[in-house]
Amino acid sequence: MNILITGAAGFIGGFLTKWALAEGAHVLGIGLTEPEDGLAGASFERCDVRDAEALSRLVAEFRPDRVFHLAAQSFPTVSLAQPRETMEINANGTINLFESLRAAGIAPVVVVACSSAEYGLVRAENLPVREDHPLRPLHPYGVSKVAQDLLALQYFANYQLPAIRVRIFNTTGPSKVGDVCSDLARRVVEIESGRRPPVLQAGNLTTRRALVDVRDMVAALWLAAEAGEPGEVYNVGGSQIYSVQEIIDAIRRQSGVEFAVEQDPRLMRACDEPVIAGDTTKFRLRTQWKPSIPLGQTLNDMLAWWRARLTGDAPIGSGS
Repeated sequence: MNILITGAAGFIGGFLTKWALAEGAHVLGIGLTEPEDGLAGASFERCDVRDAEALSRLVAEFRPDRVFHLAAQSFPTVSLAQPRETMEINANGTINLFESLRAAGIAPVVVVACSSAEYGLVRAENLPVREDHPLRPLHPYGVSKVAQDLLALQYFANYQLPAIRVRIFNTTGPSKVGDVCSDLARRVVEIESGRRPPVLQAGNLTTRRALVDVRDMVAALWLAAEAGEPGEVYNVGGSQIYSVQEIIDAIRRQSGVEFAVEQDPRLMRACDEPVIAGDTTKFRLRTQWKPSIPLGQTLNDMLAWWRARLTGDAPIGSGS
């Protein structure tokens, strides 16, 4: 089976590539940069999804049986500073992918990595949010993911390309860089090693997120391709909701190091959703998937990854 993964050098893409290889697939990953650990066994091509000609050539040559479309500018804060680039990558890149499939005359299953950011601010009485809830994104990243989501739907409706949309909720794990869990774990490891004083700086301590481990997420993406219904959309995310303060407390237990917590206004976002949690019933009923990795294991693996990273040793458990 030929599997194309856009964004293969990214966080989820790296873990998904390893999963696909373990399943015996022939994998072609594309991205802007080479994967850090090489992803032995997979082929990799540098390709920007905004480059329609290059993408179309690769698709025509490889002729994938399945596509996992993960390539994206995925940081809300970056999207506020770079809205045009975010839309070009996420929306136009999706158009380029589907047009390349049409030009090649093939119709593989395409799993499109959409986002919980599409929902925006959701009232407490509507949580956990269902797939039929109105989409009211709060930043250009969320808007770009709504565009990507609906583009996938219209390519299914108009051209019968079997797209399956997965709205991914907060996903973390070893080798993740740039999310709250990762940033907190890195700072605690720096406190452990004496690189910084025993004061942990954090943003809003009361925001709450349903967290899922990346290894559970890639299992879900694989199941989406195998059992998802083309044209449908599914929420996929964690079943337990944690505040930032609860995450800090869990990291403290895993580390054992003592530190004070200090809120830093620079780490707070004006458009931060108070709670992000999705109702995953639809996906679970369709695929029988459920998360299996507890938060304690996820955080322990993240701390171990950062310890190896900051001491210069080879990263462990890396997916990117």
